[in-house]
Amino acid sequence: MAFAPTPQPLLPVTNPSSGGGSAPSSVSGFSDGALATPAFRLFLSRVSDTARRSLEDRRPWTELIDRSAISRPDSLSEATSRLRRNLGYFRVNYAAVVAVSLAASLLAHPFSLLVLLGILGAWCFLYVFRASDQPVVLFGRTFTDRETLLGLVVSSLLAFFLTSVASLIISGLLVGGALVAVHGAFRMPEDLFLDDSSAISGGNTTNRLLSFLASPGSGV
Repeated sequence: MAFAPTPQPLLPVTNPSSGGGSAPSSVSGFSDGALATPAFRLFLSRVSDTARRSLEDRRPWTELIDRSAISRPDSLSEATSRLRRNLGYFRVNYAAVVAVSLAASLLAHPFSLLVLLGILGAWCFLYVFRASDQPVVLFGRTFTDRETLLGLVVSSLLAFFLTSVASLIISGLLVGGALVAVHGAFRMPEDLFLDDSSAISGGNTTNRLLSFLASPGSGV
């Protein structure tokens, strides 16, 4: 006697695009969209190009720490003149000294470093590199660009002044600036030769180091 085949039980199918599964996909899509924007790629390209061109002007560190070229200035005007010439010659090395001082100040306080990284990440993903057609949605509410900017400014000010981030940044910059000033005043620049091309490029050093901060759409 033949028996009819038993039908297979139907398993429930869950649609990941509906219900509670939409939040993770929207968050990941927002992050991927921010990282894939042309502005973010242009920013990374500018950072890489700026770092490469700036390192081309770096002087040998052995020349920077040459002890035989260290002497006490006879007057304040001589110290100022030395500092001016050394700033033009060792500008990239001095920028590295200030950066190391700032990094050491922040690394000594991991919590403040995490707060600073969180602030920078919020600015990058919520405002700077966010696509113009992708609004910010938090807790089921859509925020306009003006509300997003105001919220980021207020949050940044609170994080800077209610924590030790601001004081650490200021102290790191002051220590680095003091080291540069002392070295520039005591380093004799008589053996340093700044050619015309270096002198011209030295006038645009600040613009070069900060060029990657320009608006990606400005074409600067």
